[in-house]
Amino acid sequence: MTLTQLRYLIAVANHSSLQKAASSLYISQPSLSKAISSLEEEMDIVIFTRKSTGVHLTEDGYRFLSYAKQVVEQADLLLSQYAKGHKIRRILSVSSHHYAFVVNAFVRLLNEYNQDEYEFSLRESRTYDIIEDVVSGRSELGIIYLSNYNREVIKNMLKTKDLGYKPLFIAKPHVFVCRNHPLATKTTVSLSELEEFPRLTYDQGTNNSFYFSEELHSTAHAPKNIVVTDRATLFNLLIGLKGYTIASGILSSDLNGDQIVSVPLISDESMELISVYRKGQKLSPLAARYLEILQNYVKDFIHPDAIIVQ
Repeated sequence: MTLTQLRYLIAVANHSSLQKAASSLYISQPSLSKAISSLEEEMDIVIFTRKSTGVHLTEDGYRFLSYAKQVVEQADLLLSQYAKGHKIRRILSVSSHHYAFVVNAFVRLLNEYNQDEYEFSLRESRTYDIIEDVVSGRSELGIIYLSNYNREVIKNMLKTKDLGYKPLFIAKPHVFVCRNHPLATKTTVSLSELEEFPRLTYDQGTNNSFYFSEELHSTAHAPKNIVVTDRATLFNLLIGLKGYTIASGILSSDLNGDQIVSVPLISDESMELISVYRKGQKLSPLAARYLEILQNYVKDFIHPDAIIVQ
């Protein structure tokens, strides 16, 4: 397996066509096809199915592609840092669930850093991918949550992958709804009251176990469900369809406007937000400062019944 083969794989996946991918790579289609077939043979998996409509990733192919992208990105990062004597820049990479407060704290960190040259990375991603980002070193920190429902599964997974975690804060569940939603002015809402409205959740890809869900009460009955991949789409659907999503309750108008409100959800559950890191690796000063800023930010906007973990 070579980096060239992985770059070819990514190009084919992006174009869903050997011909278009070959054209973009400035190589012949037979050469590209041979390289992909050789990779499949070496890995003993089928990455693509070939049809008259083009090539399509198999389930194994989706998994392999996610790892291939990480390898190529890490290789490109090495080249950018060390090629031709380039001076090493400070880098902070964070992978997180789709939390607005993670972004807000990131903005505060960059404003504080205020240098002419830097490289930071913030990835809003799926639970499994966040953990894999930290395992591979693609991200120094991962931000996810533990609950009564998923705690043992997630903790066992972190232990298996030799990852540690640090609690950040504990929040009671809330629902995010648009300002003119019928439930927006209630002091609390129950799961039964939410059943008539569309439930919005984040896609977890092929690793779609309920234990990996970004939202609490993922197994609760909901007749109307919409799965999305990004936060902007979710917020737009909250407004346009009067839907709801279950979240931590931390919401500010800094970057998110004032069209979404947070209402406490009647629940025995709680969300323990944690930072995930590789064991035995001391956090960089930037990572440590980011976590400090994140906790300080949460203190300003979090619901009074939440607990900051020191």
